[in-house]
Amino acid sequence: MLKRSFLFLLFLCLSLCLVSCAARWAERKSKAEDFRRVGEGYLAEGDATTALKELLKAEKLYDKDPILQNDLGLAYFAKEEFDLAIAHFNKALKLKPDYPEAANNLGTVYLRLEQWDRAIACFDRARDNLLYATPHFALSNLGEAYRGKKDYGRSIDFYQKALKKEPRFFWAHRGLGLAYMAMGNYGAAISSLRKAIQYAPDFAPTYYDLGRVHARNHDREKAISAFEKVIELAPDSPLADTALAEIRKLQRY
Repeated sequence: MLKRSFLFLLFLCLSLCLVSCAARWAERKSKAEDFRRVGEGYLAEGDATTALKELLKAEKLYDKDPILQNDLGLAYFAKEEFDLAIAHFNKALKLKPDYPEAANNLGTVYLRLEQWDRAIACFDRARDNLLYATPHFALSNLGEAYRGKKDYGRSIDFYQKALKKEPRFFWAHRGLGLAYMAMGNYGAAISSLRKAIQYAPDFAPTYYDLGRVHARNHDREKAISAFEKVIELAPDSPLADTALAEIRKLQRY
């Protein structure tokens, strides 16, 4: 009788302990999610440093969240800490192999590092996921990677596939224009870059690209006009200084 009572009390104590531990663990996860959401807010505002502080608080509480690991990768990428970004995107994919957003983000780091084949493998992994909500990102990024490899035919093919998914995606229109320019097809390049400007009229780099195409096409006035738009949109930027130098070069001839 005493033995049964002892075993019952032991079982009761263990059960209460497990319930208590589970409650504390759930509270830690909940606090981690709160820190993560705050960090995501700062990421959206472009404040990667403050975002990272909040995300690291979340990681101390609970590091098994693939979304958090992806967010950490984005924060480190924004701060150009590429090795750390790669490590966290890989952690996200280890925790959740079926995570196309993290695969695409990992590919963008390799794209930035000009490791084209690694980038392509990541983008292929992302686009092969039928549940990926934004496949045009991965398709356009494949266009970027093949353009980096100077395989302009395949680059154009992927940009066009991206635009079939999302016709208003300015980044694919811009990439398509750059690929056409590299091939010497200036008419098609101008058309694509103008479409990019139509969907993102305040993005100064596209006007700079357009100015370069017009200059190569020996249309001095249109080139100068495009470079002047760069200076108007980004007056205190290094790109504006480069555009001004291009204008002065054109005005000498």
